[in-house]
Amino acid sequence: MTAPTSAPAHTPARATEIIGILGGMGPAATADFYAKLVSLTPGSSDQDHLRTVIWSDPTIPDRTEALLGDGPDPTPWLLDGSRVLREAGATVIAIPCNTAHAFVPRIADHVGLPIVHMIGEVARHLTLLSPRIHTAGLLATTGTVRAGLYQEWLDRFGIRLILPDDIVQEHEVMTAIRAVKAGARDDATTASLARAAQHLTEQGAQAVIAGCTEIPLGLPADAVAVPLVDPALVLAQALVRRALAEGGAVREVVQEAVQDALRRETVRGE
Repeated sequence: MTAPTSAPAHTPARATEIIGILGGMGPAATADFYAKLVSLTPGSSDQDHLRTVIWSDPTIPDRTEALLGDGPDPTPWLLDGSRVLREAGATVIAIPCNTAHAFVPRIADHVGLPIVHMIGEVARHLTLLSPRIHTAGLLATTGTVRAGLYQEWLDRFGIRLILPDDIVQEHEVMTAIRAVKAGARDDATTASLARAAQHLTEQGAQAVIAGCTEIPLGLPADAVAVPLVDPALVLAQALVRRALAEGGAVREVVQEAVQDALRRETVRGE
């Protein structure tokens, strides 16, 4: 899995970045993330798109079970996957799994490549929404909630975070996440997630973070009364900006395309 030592002469300068996607957590969410990356990339031909390496390893142990002390530590798998991506020529790594970001501090110094932090990007994205978001709700795995991943980042930006109560977390959120991982995309799954989102908005959430990459697969934005923020889409936005925004003209095109896609796909119109 060795990448070419140098880019062909005809390769556009803007395509020098090679995005490495550390996926498989789960496979459907990884495929969805790549589709979002493609949809956000402005271009009229194959050659306009970004070079990408995907390592989808569904054998990575469950991240929530590890954080709760009920399963093996996934760090060795994450390190191995990162090395595969690096050896394949990746110049930057993206991890389209919220809960896996609890393990990023354990691998960051050993990967040898920058990791674009999805949760940090979401926190920054929330500060750009209009009207200004002061309070956000979180739908995520119990592992993400217990690890305080979003609490830590939103605190940095002065945004208060609302979490589901324990009953809603287990019976609505986790049940729906497990269902989506098992292949369910039915009305019952959507209804569970919509009830959980309503539980958050009734407590004052001005936006809801779909803080598990399976959640957008089961919860459409129009099922939520406030903006629904999709971290996978925000991460894809950050990667497109990084890869393409090298000059003023390109940056304008990218920004316009990204913001248009985010308006259409992430946030319900006011």
